[in-house]
Amino acid sequence: MIRKTAPSLIVKRTIVIDHRKTSVSIEDAFWSALRTIAITQDITIPKLVSRIDKDRQNKNLSSEIRLFVLAHYRQAASGRENEWHNPSTHPARR
Repeated sequence: MIRKTAPSLIVKRTIVIDHRKTSVSIEDAFWSALRTIAITQDITIPKLVSRIDKDRQNKNLSSEIRLFVLAHYRQAASGRENEWHNPSTHPARR
C-alpha cells in the first residue's frame, strides 16, 4: 500500500532584519498570527522578528517565532495580554 504524504504546510520566507536577509521556515498559521501580533503592536513584521531575534534563546529563529506566537496567545487566553511587550520578559522565557 502506497501512502500519499500531505504537502508541507511550512513555507520558507525571506525577511530582512537589521539590514540582513535571513530565511525562516514557518507554517502559514504561525505567519498569519505573527502578522496579527505585529499589527496590534503597530510595528512591521521585520521589526517584530528583529525583537524576537535579539532576545532569542533558541538557535533556530523559526522555532523561536513559533514559541513567541504560542506564548503570546497563551497569555492572551489567560487574560494577561497587555502585560507583555518585550520578548525577554515573556512568560515562555521564565
